[in-house]
Amino acid sequence: MSIYRDFINALHDICYIWWQEMKQVFKDEGVIIFFFIVPLAYPLLYSWIYNNEIVRDVPVVVVDDSHSALSRAFTRRCDASPDVKVAFYAQDLDEARSLVSRQLVKGIYYFPPDFDTQLNRLQQATVSVYCDMSLMLAYKAIFQTAQAVSMQMGAELKARLVHGYTAHEEAVTAKPLDYDEVALYNPSGGYGSFVLPVVLMLILQQTLVLGIGLSAGTAREENRYGQLIPVSRHYHGTVNIVLGKALCYAMIYAVMGTWLVAAVPRLFHFLQLATWQSLLAIMVPYTLACIFFGMVVSCMVKYRENVMLLMVFISVPLLFLTGVSWPQSNIPGFWQGASWIFPSTFGAKAYVRLNSMGASLSDVIWEYRILWLHALVYFFLACGVYRYQIHLAHDDVRTRLAEKKAAKLAKEKQQ
Repeated sequence: MSIYRDFINALHDICYIWWQEMKQVFKDEGVIIFFFIVPLAYPLLYSWIYNNEIVRDVPVVVVDDSHSALSRAFTRRCDASPDVKVAFYAQDLDEARSLVSRQLVKGIYYFPPDFDTQLNRLQQATVSVYCDMSLMLAYKAIFQTAQAVSMQMGAELKARLVHGYTAHEEAVTAKPLDYDEVALYNPSGGYGSFVLPVVLMLILQQTLVLGIGLSAGTAREENRYGQLIPVSRHYHGTVNIVLGKALCYAMIYAVMGTWLVAAVPRLFHFLQLATWQSLLAIMVPYTLACIFFGMVVSCMVKYRENVMLLMVFISVPLLFLTGVSWPQSNIPGFWQGASWIFPSTFGAKAYVRLNSMGASLSDVIWEYRILWLHALVYFFLACGVYRYQIHLAHDDVRTRLAEKKAAKLAKEKQQ
């Protein structure tokens, strides 16, 4: 009966703490913003921005010093491509550079005076391509269009040199080794399908940490002793406190997480190859790891503003440390080790491989195990730091009671 009574009391305390934390969440405007508005609005904003996936009709300027039929044919084919639009013709490179500096165009196609002459002499001719490298998508469109047109025209010129063969033999001579280019896991070659899955997982982690940190800051401000944990008979068990608060955050992010990783990709027609069972298996440990990580961070910062500055500062580095937008092999070993601290490193990898590459749960078993390890490690760390917070709160109360008692005794002596 004693064990049963202790279990019922613990369950009652957990439910009480959950209810108090839930009320605190909906009373705090800052927490509402990070727990509800940001997870709902940010994915829509990012998805609408990147919904076109690739850039089209990138403006370029042509400097044609050759004035030949071949240079004009090259220019027409580039202009007819979906990625490039010939917006201007310039007299020389200086005028073309002026157009680039004014951002009227993103690149330059330059044909030298001997372009046609070199080709007629059966010598190699060149087309110079100058690109504005401030936007990699524009550079990719300009350069790859010129490359595709040059290969196509080169094959046609080679076929003209062959005489007395059939059309099939001419095609084989012009292009003896044919190939088909297939973009694995990203058929459109789009930027949205490439980077958005990682951003969604980072939004889940960052908003959780920010919301928990703001809630902790509010609790400190509202507590008359300035402590995170109030002195109450319901707040005496460390595990009960951690589980009660975590239950509140888990219930909220069961909805927000589903919106982020399942609804948003479907809404904007991004790749979705994972089964719901695999997604659920990954999201449960990832969400728990983010919750307990956020609770640990919330105990390390004293003011509400500090957690915002900290998480906003590391948002961009975390995107690179996932190894998705930048190759992991090119990340220094120290920073690879530092990335293991954050659940997003393994959560983003697992989600991308499941949802975009069609992997099964067994293919991401390493990330799956690490996420559960993160959840356990941060759970015990959260218990440790909350135990310390309880100790501080009780010490503060005892100190204040002792000061009041001493002041009362001093007053009685004076009387």
